[in-house]
Amino acid sequence: MGDDHISFSHSSSPTFSLNMNDNVPDLPSVPNNDNGFWKYNEDVILKEIRDYLGGTYRAHYASQESQTQTLDLIDSIGDAEPFCRSNAIKYLSRFGKKNGKSKQDILKAIHYCILLYHFAGLCNENSQPYETF
Repeated sequence: MGDDHISFSHSSSPTFSLNMNDNVPDLPSVPNNDNGFWKYNEDVILKEIRDYLGGTYRAHYASQESQTQTLDLIDSIGDAEPFCRSNAIKYLSRFGKKNGKSKQDILKAIHYCILLYHFAGLCNENSQPYETF
């Protein structure tokens, strides 16, 4: 199969095969899972995350004049990376404990993971492909 091909199979489901050179389809404008690419509804989930993140910018505590957010101040003293990591851990650790399995806890954890990715400088790296399992 080569280095750029992943194949998954499970006794109760058909084989799922993904050629890593295939083009990843765009996220749908309306959540659906009919493009035959995403196995676990990742396109729907990513759309929901994108919509959630967009909504957070309307809810931040910045004024229209300054556009400075609390995280900007935390970053200015060099604490943004550990702050984001700690908040991601906080929301993941309370998942299932406060108000049941809250979708908000997962969305907040994902948001802080994305911010951690940014503040750790990973979005600017030229990274090599890696295994996740």
